[in-house]
Amino acid sequence: MINQLVRLGILILMIYCLNSCSKDEMPVPEPPVEEPTLLYPKKEMRGVWMATVWGLDWPQGNYDVETQKKLYTDYLDQFEQLNINAIFFQVKGMGDAFYDSPYEPWSANITGTRGMDPGYDLLTFLIDEAHERNIEFHAWMNPYRIATRAGAGNSYPALHPSVKPEWVVSHEKIQIYNPALPEVRQRLVDIVKDMITKFDVDGIHFDDYFYPSPSAAGQMKSDQADYEKYGSEYSSIEDFRRANVDKAIKGVYDIIVETKPEVVFSVAPAPSHNYNYNTLFADVRKWCKEGWLDLVIPQLYQEIGNPYNDFQANLSWWTQYSYETTLMVGHGYYKFGAPSAPAAFQSTKELADQFELTRRNRKSVGNVLYSAQYIPRNNIGITDRLAGIFERPSVIPFMGRSVLAEPKPATNVRVEGNTLKWNTSGPVRSVVYYFSDLEKQGQVIAVTEKDELDITSSGYYSVSVIDAENKESEPSEVVEN
Repeated sequence: MINQLVRLGILILMIYCLNSCSKDEMPVPEPPVEEPTLLYPKKEMRGVWMATVWGLDWPQGNYDVETQKKLYTDYLDQFEQLNINAIFFQVKGMGDAFYDSPYEPWSANITGTRGMDPGYDLLTFLIDEAHERNIEFHAWMNPYRIATRAGAGNSYPALHPSVKPEWVVSHEKIQIYNPALPEVRQRLVDIVKDMITKFDVDGIHFDDYFYPSPSAAGQMKSDQADYEKYGSEYSSIEDFRRANVDKAIKGVYDIIVETKPEVVFSVAPAPSHNYNYNTLFADVRKWCKEGWLDLVIPQLYQEIGNPYNDFQANLSWWTQYSYETTLMVGHGYYKFGAPSAPAAFQSTKELADQFELTRRNRKSVGNVLYSAQYIPRNNIGITDRLAGIFERPSVIPFMGRSVLAEPKPATNVRVEGNTLKWNTSGPVRSVVYYFSDLEKQGQVIAVTEKDELDITSSGYYSVSVIDAENKESEPSEVVEN
């Protein structure tokens, strides 16, 4: 009993002492110091389509080898200066090839004669020159078109010896591989496999031509016989056509994954889902949902506010229905300054406004311009405006499948005098970020293969590493200059 009283007394005394202390005498814990969350800029692919059908962008009727090479490298030099980091070069536009193919003849647009070897390893040259400037090379193919003509009074060119006539449909104005035939789908798969096996392309790219549009094909031959032979499981001929194109897309995706999985597979559909679905029989939304595409680049060539095909409305639709597929936007660069184009395209502000919408968009991570020849033309100063939009370099987002180990972060990032230095490991490039203020968004100031960079601006710098697949390491801690 006495011990309990003693313990009770001690407890009362402790409570009294605690209550008698003033608040000023109580220890106050220091608040934790929060490191600022750095705002890194959004990744962007900046691409250009280079059309070769009819020699449109290249080689423009030039059949001399050195002239061809200079025209191409002049393009690339300007692209590099503008911080453009990808080209979509048309290597198969008319059932032909811009390389030595066992399936299709050399394009007439290279030498003036279909099937004539140009005498040099043309595609390797094109790829190497692009990669030398850190510009990706995506091989653009039209999957079905073989030839066009003004009308039935003109003849189509002779088919390649490897092409069986029964694989081909000759409409009034366009000749195509028949999308209904399993042999045609296999041929397309074989062409893609041959391409990615032989050449160091970064991507395979299809445009928006699948089943032909009646507006371009003129009088069309019926495919009722194909439907009766192959389409018994489909409730309509329209579903049958869509399924034929589905199988082609799935087949190409599968062969890429099987053969060279790091290659990116992309399609550039028309802006309208209904047009793709009901006229071209291309269910692009399904391809995105099923994961058969790595990248989709809808051709949003109309202006903001267009009453029939509004740029902003189409951007919203593709944002929602591209699912996990990477989304970029195709722009009608050729329209700027064109006399027949709507009023919006008579001002460079339209391009700036379109880019503002894509950059603010939660899903879009890049832009592709149609087409190359209009960049050096600089109609109404549009390329001057583009130079301001692309003022800083950018980093292409990772889109494909990885076969490389994760890139190791840069180490020992430091400032020595007026030079930022760091260390890397392996065949990688480095991205240098600059922050004028740690609470403001940073900017890319260089994407380089070097391990140092001269700097003049006061502020903060961070370095990351990207590999050949565009996978990026964690950025380094900032260093101050």
